[in-house]
Amino acid sequence: MKLTSRADFDTLVRNVTAAWDEMNDGSRWVISVGISECSIAKGATDTFEHLRLKLEDSGLRYVLRRVGCGGWCWAEPFVVVSGPNHPPILYGPVDAERAPDLVAAMQRGLPLADLAVGTVGDEAIGPIRPLLEHPFFSRQKRVLTEDWGVIDPTSIDDYIARGGYSSWAKVLFDMSPDEVIEEMKTANIRGRGGAGFPAGIKWERARKSRGAPKYVAVNSHEGEPNVYKDRRLIESNPHLVLEGILIACYAVGANRGYNYVGGEHVMALDRFKQAVEQAIEYGLVGENILGSGFDVEVRVRAGGGAYICGEGSALMYSVMGERGQPRTKPPRSVDEGLWRRPTMLNNTESIANTALVIRNGGEWYANLGTEKSKGTKLFTMQGPLKRLGVVEMEMGVNLKDLIFDVYGGMKDGYRFKGVQTGGVSAGALVEAQLDVPVDFDSLTPLGGMLGSGGFVIFDQSVCPVDFARYLQEFNRYESCSKCTPCRLGNPALVEIINRIRNGNGRPEDLDLIDRTSKHVIELSLCGLGQVAPMPLLGMIKAFREEFVEHINGVCRHGTCPMTARQPMAIAADG
Repeated sequence: MKLTSRADFDTLVRNVTAAWDEMNDGSRWVISVGISECSIAKGATDTFEHLRLKLEDSGLRYVLRRVGCGGWCWAEPFVVVSGPNHPPILYGPVDAERAPDLVAAMQRGLPLADLAVGTVGDEAIGPIRPLLEHPFFSRQKRVLTEDWGVIDPTSIDDYIARGGYSSWAKVLFDMSPDEVIEEMKTANIRGRGGAGFPAGIKWERARKSRGAPKYVAVNSHEGEPNVYKDRRLIESNPHLVLEGILIACYAVGANRGYNYVGGEHVMALDRFKQAVEQAIEYGLVGENILGSGFDVEVRVRAGGGAYICGEGSALMYSVMGERGQPRTKPPRSVDEGLWRRPTMLNNTESIANTALVIRNGGEWYANLGTEKSKGTKLFTMQGPLKRLGVVEMEMGVNLKDLIFDVYGGMKDGYRFKGVQTGGVSAGALVEAQLDVPVDFDSLTPLGGMLGSGGFVIFDQSVCPVDFARYLQEFNRYESCSKCTPCRLGNPALVEIINRIRNGNGRPEDLDLIDRTSKHVIELSLCGLGQVAPMPLLGMIKAFREEFVEHINGVCRHGTCPMTARQPMAIAADG
C-alpha cells in the first residue's frame, strides 16, 4: 500500500490508531513478550512458544505479541499482561516453566503476585505496586525509550499508531529545512556518541556546505565491550531511528542516508532493514514522498567488527568499501565525507531524538537536562549490580544515585571498588568521587568521561592492574596502525603493564607509562589513539598503591602471574 499524499497518510494514522485502541480496549487479554538479543539469550523465545501453546488451549480471548527490549534486562524474559478488569502488569523473569502458571492466572482472572515486577500505571493491585514506585523506573525520564517493550518493532503500524512518522509528514509539508535546523539548534542536542558536538550546528554546516550530492550517515557501530544502548534502540524502535535519518536528509539537502551498524548486531541489522522495507512499501521512503516532491533513499551498511570504524572518517571509508582508517582533519565530513561530498554524521541516539524534537518542539527538549547538557541520556552498566539494563535519565543525574539507587547497588556479597567511565576512553572513579553530576563536563576534572554512557562497576576482588591491562590491550588491538604514535605506543604500554603484572616491574615504569602516554595522546591521528592510554592512566591515579605493590612483586587479589611465586607475601599483605 503506497501512500501518495498527506491525506493518505492521515487516513492510515486513523486506521492504525483505531486498531491499536481496539486491541487495548480491555475486552481481551493482551500478552506481550520482549524479544531482543539479550532476552533470547535468557530463553525468551522458549517462553513465547510455551505461552502460545498454553493459550491455544486456554479458552481465553487473547492477543500474543512480540515486543522489543524494555531496558529492564534484569527482569528478562519479561511478559506484560493486560486484560478484562486487569491493568497491565510487568512480570519477570518468566522462564518457560512458569508460562503455564501465568496462563492459569489469566484463566482465574487474577494476577500472579510472585512473578510481578509492578503494574504499568499508577494503580496498585493488592501487593503489586506501580512501576512508578520502583527505584529502577521512578527516576527515569523515558523519552526515547517510551515505546520500548510496548510496540512490536517489526510493525510499522504500531509505530504510526503511537505517533510515528507524524514528524516526517510535518517537515515535508509545514516546515522549511532551515526551520527544522532551527528547532534542532534550539534543542541543543550534543552528540551522544561521546564527542558532545551540537547536532544543530553540524546540520547547519552541512546544509551550507558547497558540493552535491550530500549525504547523511548514522554511526550505529557501537564496538565498545560495555556499551549496548544503540543496538537496543534499533532492536526496540527501529522506525524512530529511520524517521530521524529522513528528517536529517530533508534538513541538510541530502537524498540518501546510510545507517552503519556493527555486523555482530544481527537483530539490529535485520530489524532496521525491515523497517526500511516497510517504509518503502508505504511510500515514506522513495520518490516523491507523499506527493511532496522530495526524494530520499536509505541504505544499511554492516561493519566488520573493527572498533576503529566507529571513528567518523574511518566509518565513511568503510561505507565506501575501503579499508576503515581515519584521516587528518580538516577537511571535516560536513565538507568532504562519503565519496568526497558533504556528509552529516550523527550517532544513533542523537538522530533518534530528531522526530521527538520536531513533534514536541526544541524548547521542550531544551527544558530537560542541564544548562550545558540538554535532554536525556541512555546509560548502560555492567558489573556485579543488583539490576542491569538500559536506563534513560535526564542529563545531570548524580552518579552515586544512578549506581546505588536506579541500578540497586552491589549484589549481596560484593563491595564497590570503582567505576570505569567513558567505555574504554577514560579513567576510573572511586566511591569518594561519585557525588557528581553525569553530563558532558562534570566528570572530566575527575579524570572520568561520559563517552557513550557505558560504565563498568567493579568490586574489591578486581585487580586494577589486570583490569588496566585488559583496557589497554583492547585499544592496542583495535588500533588501525595507520599512525606511528598509536601503532608503536600502545603495544609499548601493554608491554610495560604486562611486565608489572608478571612481577618484573621496575620503580621507573610508572613514570615511563606517563611519558609514553603523553606521546600517544598528543601525537595520534584520531580519537582512538588520543584517548587510548586514558583508562590505564586513570587506574594508576585511582589505585597507585596497588601498582606499586605489583612492582614489589605482590598482587593482593591473587589474580596476577606472580601469585604462584609469592603466595606467602600475598597472604601477609592481602
